[in-house]
Amino acid sequence: MKIILPEKDLPKQWYNILGDLPWELPPPIDPLTKKPISLEERNSVFCRELLEQDNSQEKWIDIPQEVREVLTIWRPTPLRRARNLEKHLKTECRIYYKDESCAPAGSFKQNTAIAQAYYFKKAGFKRLTTETGAGQWGSALSFACNEFGLKCRVYMVKISCELKPYREYLMKLWGAEVIPSPSKYTSFGRKILKDTPHTNGSLGISASEAVEEAFKNKDTGYGAASIFNFVNLHQTVIGLELKKQLRLIGDEPAYLIGCVGGGSNFAGLIFPFVKEKINGKEIKFIAVEPYACPSLTKGKYLYDFADSGCFSNLIKMYTLGHNFIPPPIHTTGLRYHGCSPVVSLLKYKNIIEAKAYHQLDVLKAGILFAKLEGILPAVETTYAIKAAIDIAKENKTRNKCIVFNFSGHGYFDLHTYQSFLHQELKNYRYPISKIKLAIKEIEKLQPK
Repeated sequence: MKIILPEKDLPKQWYNILGDLPWELPPPIDPLTKKPISLEERNSVFCRELLEQDNSQEKWIDIPQEVREVLTIWRPTPLRRARNLEKHLKTECRIYYKDESCAPAGSFKQNTAIAQAYYFKKAGFKRLTTETGAGQWGSALSFACNEFGLKCRVYMVKISCELKPYREYLMKLWGAEVIPSPSKYTSFGRKILKDTPHTNGSLGISASEAVEEAFKNKDTGYGAASIFNFVNLHQTVIGLELKKQLRLIGDEPAYLIGCVGGGSNFAGLIFPFVKEKINGKEIKFIAVEPYACPSLTKGKYLYDFADSGCFSNLIKMYTLGHNFIPPPIHTTGLRYHGCSPVVSLLKYKNIIEAKAYHQLDVLKAGILFAKLEGILPAVETTYAIKAAIDIAKENKTRNKCIVFNFSGHGYFDLHTYQSFLHQELKNYRYPISKIKLAIKEIEKLQPK
């Protein structure tokens, strides 16, 4: 069973949750003065329209026609029912998944990549830099830059470059330059290589390199993959379409589930439903992350830098500390040290729940899903699948509606699945002792 909306039902506006929240979002602050940063003082690596969206309280923001025209290449995306999985689990629950793997680069990331490339092009920028972990974001932005005639340089986490070479080739096919990070192209990259020459890299390091390059070149902007409010805004096409699809079949979700790194695919899924929960509706939002990178389940809600090089302003979020580097055995793109400020606020206010899993457990769930439903999930997506399976088991006779975001396909992740089948992977739980040390350092950054 799949529910496909006609092209005319692609949303004409993005939904801005900040216009509905009863709480004020803690503002970005200057790391030196510890005072809020005005729009005029925000980083020059972004164009004005994106910063205005990041700060906007308007509930609905129009999607430019040029953006909608590109989005219609793959949107609206199908809502599919996992009937074979239901039968296998012998559950009375209905399990649906919003299939974001239909995008050209194979993941939800393209929803915001297209919008960002459009706004940067409109503002007169010639180039974009960005970071990428597993490669979904780098692929998405490479495609978007190609669509709008922008040059693109992607700093890809070194270990991911080695483990996922086909993502690198895909970016290059769309005209992007891919640099393993840390690199010799930036002063921060050179510093990291000097201090730790054998490092595997991290998203925080890659982000610092991309931001540094954008800072130094006036014609260059920085493409943000996840945590910013404007990124979450662009992803709400997911949840808005889902609402229509569920209405068409007369169903209402009891659970909405998404994997979480920076938080944007989860945000895009749940934000259009959050007001209903705040107003008393019974619905659970489950954010799922790895034990190897447990920002929501083990991190602290504090001000921290968004990047390891401390180029950014301080933002309040659940964080493991901006110097966090995941172990090389951690196989997913869920490697970021923090989480979206809005998602973090919702966690702090107990609107969402967070749970963590080990990678071996989620990969088993991903393989089961592929066998039963015929689609190989991205490694990140397997975290959401594992949570959906567990919830269906817990509610075996309760007839609940469970929806998870199928954030991307896994056909570029076959090396990870190969390693799993060859029993080369291990579980890893990020040590609490390391988190405590990192938190002690970032507590010094907090405003008085």
